[in-house]
Amino acid sequence: MNNYELLAELLLPDIDKTPDYYENLYPERALAEGARVTRIAPSPTGYLHLGTLFTSLVNRITATSTNGIFYTRIEDTDKKREVEGGIEDIIEGLKRFGISIDEGFISGNEESGNYGPYQQSKRAEIYQTYVKSLIKQGLAYPCFCTAEDLDAVRKEQEQNKIRTGYHGKWAKHRDITYNEAKDLIEQGKTFVIRLKSPGNEENRITFEDGIKGKIEMPENDEDFVLLKSDGIPTYHFAHAIDDHLMHTTHVCRGDEWISSTPKHIQLFKLLGFKPPKYAHVSPIMKLENGAKRKISKRKDPEAAVHFFAEQGYDSESVIEYLMTIAASDFEDWRRANPTADYRTFKFNLKKMSVSGALFDENKLNDVSKIKVASMNSDTVYNKLTEWAKEFDTEFFDILVSSPDYTKSVLAIDRDTPKPRKDIAKWSEAKQYFEYMFDMLYKPCIQLPENINRDDAIAFLNEYKKVYSSDDDRSAWFDKIKSLCPALGFAADTKEYKANPENFKGSAGDLSTILRIAVTGRRNTPDLCSIMQVLGKTRVMNRIDDMINSL
Repeated sequence: MNNYELLAELLLPDIDKTPDYYENLYPERALAEGARVTRIAPSPTGYLHLGTLFTSLVNRITATSTNGIFYTRIEDTDKKREVEGGIEDIIEGLKRFGISIDEGFISGNEESGNYGPYQQSKRAEIYQTYVKSLIKQGLAYPCFCTAEDLDAVRKEQEQNKIRTGYHGKWAKHRDITYNEAKDLIEQGKTFVIRLKSPGNEENRITFEDGIKGKIEMPENDEDFVLLKSDGIPTYHFAHAIDDHLMHTTHVCRGDEWISSTPKHIQLFKLLGFKPPKYAHVSPIMKLENGAKRKISKRKDPEAAVHFFAEQGYDSESVIEYLMTIAASDFEDWRRANPTADYRTFKFNLKKMSVSGALFDENKLNDVSKIKVASMNSDTVYNKLTEWAKEFDTEFFDILVSSPDYTKSVLAIDRDTPKPRKDIAKWSEAKQYFEYMFDMLYKPCIQLPENINRDDAIAFLNEYKKVYSSDDDRSAWFDKIKSLCPALGFAADTKEYKANPENFKGSAGDLSTILRIAVTGRRNTPDLCSIMQVLGKTRVMNRIDDMINSL
């Protein structure tokens, strides 16, 4: 054995497989030409972030648009930062928002697919096999530097105004021999394994980013860590092995990784792998004091995807909104295809924002109102009760106490060719519909400025005599107009506008009095429909209550 082979056996004596074993274990995928294999590979170190959901959507729609595969992989090599239940929170969060998973983690504790395990902490032997191969080729070596050693190097570099990092002459153990390494190990010294980079910072590399176009950067010359002292890989190394063996074609990830791409491309080539296509997604931004900033876990509640679930934004609405951020041509497509599933949209990475789109809550609300308005009353009932069961149990109990009644409430101005666009999120429904439920109804008697108390009482008493719950909209309003002359109001709006001084008001004013009596509000959906759903007894009782209050 030569020095490198001896070193490899010294450092990793228990690794008896070769890279060929895993190359055969994970063969090429049988996919049509042009099909893209994408993934999301989060760390279970906290809640599902909006940026992770957005990047997942980009990966999912990229795979869908090409009849490819989207899979999930958990990058849990940093066990110190791992949060209990983190995997489940991420996967269930993706599923809640309709991000379907073809392969990998399909729940918090269940994997599916032929390229697993899909959890990096369970793939240590695979990584060590490839590291051992690099050591044998003289492309990796053990480094015994302590944290104090590395800190001293950094300080010396800073004092001499030299680029910091473990490279060139600063790479202390770059040319370590077998005997030197053996002696240090026998002394009980711990070590990491570093790449022996053949790069030169004076050289430039160029790669085509799927979103940002051509990018040119200095070649990597840093001997970065491949395996930590516990035998667990760094992200740099693990992702290269995993993306190769899982046959990832396109790595769509946050643009904070652009600076590391020269390392990754170099690593792929030294391992003999074909690099995937990289596409770096710009972060979702917010405006603060007129300036853009990255959406923040610390400052912005909407940074956590749970915020949208808690607020009651329908998952389809959130995804629909994120699609408007993801693709500059999506809104034009949506106008031309108002009822089509967004998954049929032909997504193109090059249509994404290079600099990062702004999060616009008003736009989200507008998109959500349109989406909710397109749902029939049965769908709204199912989604609303599902949300309320989790986040507002009092409202849930009211909604399900009489399902048929609740559905008739939700159908008002909904199952029509032009439904109202009033509700953006389920948390608004309670206040929006509270006058339809006796347990929530709060009477509010505030007459219009041009209506006095006596006229209101007179109208309500007369209306009680003619009201019928069987009236359609036309008959209902005709009865209101029929009461106008005797009360000094104009039955015809045009007549009132032409000679307002001749009347106390119009039929519209009288209908407002009735609306206030029945709902406690001046603005509601169709009042005739509301009264039909409430029923005659409830309507008459509310009219009487207003008369008594006045």
